[in-house]
Amino acid sequence: MTAKIIDITRDFHAAIAEACTVLGDGFPIAIPTETVYGLAADATNPAAITRIYETKGRPRFNPLICHMADIAMAERYAVLDPISRKLAEAFWPGPLTLILPLKADSGIHELATAGLDTVGIRLPKGFASDLIRAFDRPLAAPSANTSGKVSPTSAEHVAEDLGEKLRLILDGGSAPVGVESTIIRVEEDGRVRLLRPGGVAAEDIEAVLGIPVIRPEGPAAIIEAPGMLASHYAPTAAVRLEATHVEPGEALIRFGLGRIEGQEHATAIFDLSPASDLAEAAANLFDYLKQADKVGADRIAVTAIPQTGLGEAINDRLARAAAPRE
Repeated sequence: MTAKIIDITRDFHAAIAEACTVLGDGFPIAIPTETVYGLAADATNPAAITRIYETKGRPRFNPLICHMADIAMAERYAVLDPISRKLAEAFWPGPLTLILPLKADSGIHELATAGLDTVGIRLPKGFASDLIRAFDRPLAAPSANTSGKVSPTSAEHVAEDLGEKLRLILDGGSAPVGVESTIIRVEEDGRVRLLRPGGVAAEDIEAVLGIPVIRPEGPAAIIEAPGMLASHYAPTAAVRLEATHVEPGEALIRFGLGRIEGQEHATAIFDLSPASDLAEAAANLFDYLKQADKVGADRIAVTAIPQTGLGEAINDRLARAAAPRE
């Protein structure tokens, strides 16, 4: 089986209709979002959710984000405290996921939440929102790639990795944000914890709330949300961070146009952003990791990225890509 690919810009209505049919049959499909491409399936259907895990090879203790069409839909399944509601009103739709208490008998299957009494909810922008509204059920949608590997930011990336396992891939062009959503949890005492940096900068969240966001101090002992595994987003080649020089046979990913010692030895050079723009770098990150992998280098050297704004999310993904593999 090879996935059928529909360009949503050319045939929007056919894409919605066929997507709803495949989703209704209990099978996952690949959909474009503003962050990365998602592997979406009915979050209320245990067979459909099982197929997500099987398609990705994803551990079932790793919960899935459930995507909703609007805040009213989110409130059918979860409880928004006042702080979470303030964040929802400021950043939804967009690349922010909130970890919220599930309502009793919400209908979201425990396979999607990994048995937790909370659920990660996000409201995507654009086509994904239209699809959810047409399907009228939440979509569990992790990134559309083999678990632990580099996330896809184009339909081509999905087809190369999972094309033989899927019935349908919806092509919406390149994902404009390029990294997954920021994941936030509001504790009962009102503290706000960052579980995963992403497409909304923590500084922007702090500006809206007027209180600090608590950052993680190390790898989590308990998996509360997607993207918390120590090794994740990894290309086949090893990744070396904070590189100030290039060793023979390495591919180089740099940030900005400054010369790097030994760059003439690089098998290939990719610049995340010649203008040192973090938004551009985030949008290019996963694509360039994939391209660097394809040149056959044993290792990918990555220069330093500022730890401000979206740099926090970029560095998080790079640290997990460079982590020891099991």
